[in-house]
Amino acid sequence: MSEDHATIRRVPVETGSPSGATNAYLVGSDPTLLIDPGARSDGFDAALADRTVEHVAATHHHRDHVGALADYARAHDATIWCRAGRADDFAAATGVEPDRTFREGTVIPAADGVEALELPGHSPEHVGFATGGGVLAGDLVVAEGSVAVAAPEGDLRAYCTSLRRLHTRTPPRLYPGHGPAVDDPRATCRRLLRHRLDREERIRAAVAGGAETVDEVLAAAYEKDLTGVRELARATVRAHLVKLAVEDAVVWDGTLAEPA
Repeated sequence: MSEDHATIRRVPVETGSPSGATNAYLVGSDPTLLIDPGARSDGFDAALADRTVEHVAATHHHRDHVGALADYARAHDATIWCRAGRADDFAAATGVEPDRTFREGTVIPAADGVEALELPGHSPEHVGFATGGGVLAGDLVVAEGSVAVAAPEGDLRAYCTSLRRLHTRTPPRLYPGHGPAVDDPRATCRRLLRHRLDREERIRAAVAGGAETVDEVLAAAYEKDLTGVRELARATVRAHLVKLAVEDAVVWDGTLAEPA
């Protein structure tokens, strides 16, 4: 467990995510807003033992972010929040119905107010939470490496827009869903955006060079060993092809690609 800010406590818990752990966050001292409780753990239980958890929310509905949301909400009789318009998906993912919903700009009354930010792309319902200490950014950012944006759920046009929105806000710090806090938010947003645009150019060049299928594009656009992540890489290529097709940069019918 590590304390990243006076009102934000990061509690990594073991999950089935590729990194092996997901960050849950406790915002505010008492009462507390609990964000992204992905799994139960003794350490997490101990961190919550002397707190009044009044609110529970998630940045998005992936299992490694909501796996223990229902358990902790019930144990603390907390108000459960979800993105407006996503209540059915939220209930299916968590096993519990939300009590309240939020939209862009909604303030959850915890830690002197936590503002919801719509930051889709990694998933359609993905949000962030702005606090005085920075933005809890879920799977929009990571301090090192990159974030999966995989079709059909991932939307690269939305993801790039969300990175630009966060860059414009100039938050003092970012608290990602995996790994350590980000102390250089704007530089990190630029790095992640540049990574996506560089990958896009390689995929566009692969199609221009005659690659038609996802596997052909994959072979031409990726130089690294994809052992263990090939299906994720294939889904990422599909997301890029969808973006390029919407922008009239390639022709993509869901099976074959060709230059526009």
